[in-house]
Amino acid sequence: MESSYQKPILPQILTLEMIIAACKKAKELNIKVTVAICDDGGNLKSFSRMDGASLLSLEISQNKAFTSASGRATEDWYPTIKDNPALLHGIVHTKRLAIFGGGLPIHLNGVLVGGVGVSGGTAEEDSECAKAAISVIEKVLEEEGIVYF
Repeated sequence: MESSYQKPILPQILTLEMIIAACKKAKELNIKVTVAICDDGGNLKSFSRMDGASLLSLEISQNKAFTSASGRATEDWYPTIKDNPALLHGIVHTKRLAIFGGGLPIHLNGVLVGGVGVSGGTAEEDSECAKAAISVIEKVLEEEGIVYF
């Protein structure tokens, strides 16, 4: 039995590039957002608030990053729970759970390494910004000849 294993981690320099990409997309959409990126343990790795972004978006973006670090996009939660009253009314009391768009899991080499959360626009706009952040990883992996999934 092996006593240890190796797993990929989310490099801090990459998270900064992801934040830049998300903010660039937000600027294109003419919105002000906050962007949070956390590791697979839900620990905040990088964070940025665009000038003029809502104060409420600070906590929301971090909650979206935390939620998506569990491996599921935040927008996928509501469709899963909406038809189950006990779950719908119970799980929403879970601290740091976000059930609307703007949070995406981050995978490197097929391994979950964290989550990105964006807040400040509509759920759809936040999701577009989060996808822009993820595209940075796809580009880096493509350059290294690695398939992203």
